[in-house]
Amino acid sequence: KKFIHVTTPEVYGSTPKEIKESYDFNPSTPYAISRATMDTHLYRFFKNYNLPVIFTRTSNVYGPGQQLYRIIPKAFMCSKKKMKLKLHGGGKSLRSFIHISDASKATYLISEKGLIGETYHISTKEFVSIHRLVKKIAKLQNLTLNKLCKIETDRVGKDHSYKLNSTKLIKKLKWKPSINIDQGLVLTKVWIDDNYSRLKKLSLKYKHKK
Repeated sequence: KKFIHVTTPEVYGSTPKEIKESYDFNPSTPYAISRATMDTHLYRFFKNYNLPVIFTRTSNVYGPGQQLYRIIPKAFMCSKKKMKLKLHGGGKSLRSFIHISDASKATYLISEKGLIGETYHISTKEFVSIHRLVKKIAKLQNLTLNKLCKIETDRVGKDHSYKLNSTKLIKKLKWKPSINIDQGLVLTKVWIDDNYSRLKKLSLKYKHKK
């Protein structure tokens, strides 16, 4: 039996260069601190009591079915509803976006072949600024960036970049992503267009679950 603990790159804080799984934790928000604490807690259970845990840290997942408050579906929905998307900090932060299909396949592969106590990064090597990402979406919607967005101040504690190195997963478990960002955005657009009559009734705001 294996326990796959899906955690987050936010435990590392902002990473200006590509990092491996051995990189030290440096969380910059209360949320990230709580995740780093749980990761440490579970790792100690592995070391002390042989809990069969494996850790995964994935770059920004997106694709059909994602919650609408996330940046990619929200940008598409704002364009269709003729709403302005708030571009925090001008969209300067860098992210690697991975399609849900690639992330799911990687997670399943790790559950089959991953080693107990190990951590695996799941990410592409394609890093894109939020500004460039939203510009791509605006183009798909036949809009200019200025028509779609308005610049807002950045969120407190927001990390500039998460640059995960996935060499371990690629070389040892023979995984590789198959859907690049341009292909994935088109797939997401098709999902939103096909389901817009239902999606337009849903909120684009994040709701905290108590």
